[in-house]
Amino acid sequence: MPEKIWHLKHCRLFEVLSLEVLASLESQAKVRTFPRKGLVYLPQDAADSVGVLASGRIKITNLTSEGKQAILTLIEPGELFGELAVFDSDTREEYAEAMEKSTVVLLPTAAFQHLLETQPSLALGITKLIGLRRKRIERRLKHLLFRSNRERVVHLLLELAEQYGKPTERGIELQIKLSHQDLSAIIGSTRESVTVVLGELQEEGLIQILRRRIVLSDVSALAQAVEAEPPQIKDSSGTAHNPQVQYR
Repeated sequence: MPEKIWHLKHCRLFEVLSLEVLASLESQAKVRTFPRKGLVYLPQDAADSVGVLASGRIKITNLTSEGKQAILTLIEPGELFGELAVFDSDTREEYAEAMEKSTVVLLPTAAFQHLLETQPSLALGITKLIGLRRKRIERRLKHLLFRSNRERVVHLLLELAEQYGKPTERGIELQIKLSHQDLSAIIGSTRESVTVVLGELQEEGLIQILRRRIVLSDVSALAQAVEAEPPQIKDSSGTAHNPQVQYR
């Protein structure tokens, strides 16, 4: 199987497509590799392609009116990004930056639009994807407006636990390395405020910080502190559970 088809096949949205359809896409796609901090696209760039992340990690960001970076979402391997290019958008409105060395398959917008017109199941999947990302952003905006810095950090840790959490002997370890600056850019806070809150949570025994990896020692207590449901954590078999164990 050609490399580009293999990458496309491992995009969850494209799993339903036949090899014939994937081969047609492959003939029009381009593969590019970006170094850490490399820019996939910038605001005002032509929205002429949709990206599929083959490896690495991409962050989608915007700049506030004060010039601060706001991280809108993180893209993982097998995920689609830049999909708004197919909905009457001539230029980009955000930045796409590689957080580590990343390989991206770029699909021409016209080819992707044709695919949506001929594959209803894919169109439905894109609609759900956009809805999910919008829901996450709206939830963060609500926390930004109505929550304290501590509550914002805790909500973010719980969200990251659901996406990247792995049960270990110490607790739920977040399998993603994010700097304090990255965390602050996600919740609309400052790096200094995030550092203070993380220090307090560690002193209280609720989390552990190990070489830029964060471990949630008491997920239930964190969730109760912000009146939230404990996150669904997937085990090695892919089954989701609500962790109730305290690691102290």
